[in-house]
Amino acid sequence: MKAAVHNRYGPPDVIRVAEVAKPSIRDQDVLVRVHATTVNRTDCAYRAASPFFVRILTGLARPRRTVLGTEYAGVVDAVGSGVASFKVGDRVFGYNEGRFGTHAEYLSVPHDGAIATMPSGVTFEEAAPGTEGSHYALAFLNKAGVRPGQDVLVYGATGAIGSAAVHWAGSRRASWSARRRACC
Repeated sequence: MKAAVHNRYGPPDVIRVAEVAKPSIRDQDVLVRVHATTVNRTDCAYRAASPFFVRILTGLARPRRTVLGTEYAGVVDAVGSGVASFKVGDRVFGYNEGRFGTHAEYLSVPHDGAIATMPSGVTFEEAAPGTEGSHYALAFLNKAGVRPGQDVLVYGATGAIGSAAVHWAGSRRASWSARRRACC
């Protein structure tokens, strides 16, 4: 299969398209044929190893994981023998931070990871970029202990995390105020 790979840290031009082995699946995995993915701030930071301490997670001298990518949308191509929640042909999307690998034609993910069936009427290109901001926003709201009925101020609600935080807070029936800030 083809994938966007990087074997060293640096600017975007360290990435090239190459043939790599198609991932195998284990009993609890789902193999997804990726139709859409993103390049987001996490990918850029890990590609550049910036800030430098990222190398503790990714490899000191060179990247351990050569195929980046955290967000994806695609179609289930195969399922492991222990997977009942997805079937071949399901349209899915998800978030694969830490394991990466979405900048490729195929991706193997755990069936109980951050993967879900796509809502009808949503395109792959619409579904793929909806996960990273939501992931971080939900984590921050949970860490803050936001409960229904509380007021929430989202400062800088124009980016992926801020706009997702506004929606998450609203879905928790917390009243909220969004203060938009022009950036850069």
